[in-house]
Amino acid sequence: MLFQLASKGIFVALLAFVIIWSSRDPNKYRKLVWVTLFLTFDVIMFGAFTRLTDSGLGCPDWPGCYGHANPLQALEHIRAAEALMPDGPVTVMKAWIEMIHRYLAMGIGVLIIAIVVIAWRFWLQSGRTLTRFAPHFPMLLLAFVCVQGAFGAWTVTMKLQPVIVTIHLLLGMTLLGMLTWVGARQKDHAPVDSRAYALRIPAAIALTLLALQIALGGWVSTNYAALACMDFPLCDGALMPQMDFDNGFTLWRSLGKTAEGDYLPFSALMAIHWTHRMFAFVVAAYIGWVGWKALRIEGLQPVARAVLAALALQITLGIATVSLKWPLALAVAHNGCAALLVLLLVMLNYKARIPGQTGQNREPDHMDTRSSSASKDNA
Repeated sequence: MLFQLASKGIFVALLAFVIIWSSRDPNKYRKLVWVTLFLTFDVIMFGAFTRLTDSGLGCPDWPGCYGHANPLQALEHIRAAEALMPDGPVTVMKAWIEMIHRYLAMGIGVLIIAIVVIAWRFWLQSGRTLTRFAPHFPMLLLAFVCVQGAFGAWTVTMKLQPVIVTIHLLLGMTLLGMLTWVGARQKDHAPVDSRAYALRIPAAIALTLLALQIALGGWVSTNYAALACMDFPLCDGALMPQMDFDNGFTLWRSLGKTAEGDYLPFSALMAIHWTHRMFAFVVAAYIGWVGWKALRIEGLQPVARAVLAALALQITLGIATVSLKWPLALAVAHNGCAALLVLLLVMLNYKARIPGQTGQNREPDHMDTRSSSASKDNA
């Protein structure tokens, strides 16, 4: 079974390699990083789809599905579980959703291994002089994706315990941010006004606030508290409804239960939803202010405009999701836009740290193996 599962992850990675090597971009390493980033973004979106369709236990074991590499082989077990609980978490469709999510995640693992191998190769070939190929950060990526895989396994084996699922989401977002940083190192950036240096701390705070808001959003989703407040801007017709913060924000407990094992009261769900909604105003205001400041700095305008556009879209999606009673497509898009904001704010943080840098100050591009070989022959 493990070999069959590994082969599916390798197949996903091979599809990505085809895109990379057929690209006209001579820097294949850079292309590999950005394709891996794009696939990570897709997996975050598909993970949201998995969570929102209640497919997290579509295959209630790990890493396979009832001990098999795909739902077709486990069809007898799935049908039996579905017959016992027709409205339960195990159905053929949910099993496929869960396993496709795992296959894509395994593909990312293979691609990150390739990033590490290639980074080591080019760093050593350069005499350890090209910092853009320094393997330390890719090695950290590899360790990080292993931790993410462990939390993916615990998500299933611990039966969707909210704190585990929320950490799994945060780790996925962090992996996306790390890949964005690695990708940014491979690009020649336009000169940035020295005033950008003063934006380093505000940009870092904006990213931290976004991470906290994503954690709150994950807590809403993993506790199924999305529909606890059915109206907007009020919650249950009140600005401050009756809420149970103690039970709502007790971290270590089973899904739908208090720490004592009782059913989680609805007032706890309202506390979870209300906190996420109120903190959104703070986060949106601060990120908006940082984006407005960045708009006034030469070299930061493109990413600043993208941050402000993504922020406006995220606010619209959040309001529409509640007003339209949480339609699946909008809820998934809301998760995806949060990931997009992570990507853009990481890029803003990176660019704020390179004021005055020009293309002439960048290291030469040595990723085109054909060009490197030709240079050696001419020499």
